[in-house]
Amino acid sequence: MPPKQLNPQSKCVNAGIGQDQAYGAVTPPLYLSSTYKFPAYGEMGKYDYGRGGNPNRDALADALARLEGGAGGVITSSGMAAIDLVLNLVPSGGLVLAPHDCYGGTFRLLLSRAEQGRFKVEFINQTTKDAPENIRAKNPDLVFIETPSNPLMRLSDIAVLSAAAHDANALAVCDNTFLSPVRQTPLALGADIVVHSTTKFINGHSDVVGGAVIAASEEHAEKLAWWANCTGVTGAPFDSFLTLRGLRTLHARMDVQEKNAQEIVQYLRGNSSVKCVHYPDGASGNKLAQRQQSGPGAMLSFELNVEPESLKGFFADTGIIQFAESLGGTESLICHPATMTHRAMSQEDRDGAGIGNTLIRMSAGMEHKDDLCRALDTMFSNLQTAE
Repeated sequence: MPPKQLNPQSKCVNAGIGQDQAYGAVTPPLYLSSTYKFPAYGEMGKYDYGRGGNPNRDALADALARLEGGAGGVITSSGMAAIDLVLNLVPSGGLVLAPHDCYGGTFRLLLSRAEQGRFKVEFINQTTKDAPENIRAKNPDLVFIETPSNPLMRLSDIAVLSAAAHDANALAVCDNTFLSPVRQTPLALGADIVVHSTTKFINGHSDVVGGAVIAASEEHAEKLAWWANCTGVTGAPFDSFLTLRGLRTLHARMDVQEKNAQEIVQYLRGNSSVKCVHYPDGASGNKLAQRQQSGPGAMLSFELNVEPESLKGFFADTGIIQFAESLGGTESLICHPATMTHRAMSQEDRDGAGIGNTLIRMSAGMEHKDDLCRALDTMFSNLQTAE
């Protein structure tokens, strides 16, 4: 195993490398077996059954735990499975506090579990000055943090919210999907658990659906592993194999995609059809971005000065920016949250969160910046034509 003092970039590149004990393969082999031979009666090896343990899944979990600074982790079948796994730590009838402007799938899951009577949920604005006191007063069992928020890129203070959660004897759980551990490490800021949709930047190639949960303590890591085995939400070996391969280029990809995002933000801020741009770059003196992030990442959103009916032309195929959900792949993706990623939320809830009908979310890819700007020229030209 690589030495612990390695730079995070080196940890990514060396994830799972040179650890094959059977034949000395440099890259880890793929283990597809669903079951494992017992050495003898009354003896069990490291693995017995694929639902509970797999070498490829463990290699990915270990690599992400090292990057996030955690004690251990669990790889799940999707990002939503990762969030649902964490919810098993909430006692029956307990209270979950979540952001009012969180990802639509998270909103739907929490609301549906609450409607089942599993626990209570309240959606609050976690970016206000009184948010910490509000958390303490409500006495929750779990505080779910999402920063930057999806899709408005709002920032929540992980350290302050985690401290407030701990004051209330609650768990602080942070979704770190948008920035990944190369740009933000919530456990170092006081969070107890980090969740990821590894479908996104960690895998980075839009060909795997997966999730991860990383715990700061061994106690929580063991509880999460128990629940993952019990409920069967663990990820597949091949998906873990591909995601570990993708992880090795995470730093390089994020560097290029972040630079492209910055170019796109500059382009958008100079466009008269754009009402406002949401991007956590700290350029406007955002001290929170400067304090808890090592970079702004590759996600951005913007609102247009048009009627929603004019958007159809804007999303016409340019051949380079794909009109699709998801994010974090090497290709640039653009979507309309109100009718796509957040359509599960009611209009009232979207209005309350500030997710308007002309809000556009974009995941910057690795294409050349000039090609991306030309594609945006075409999209805005189509928008003006539609007007």
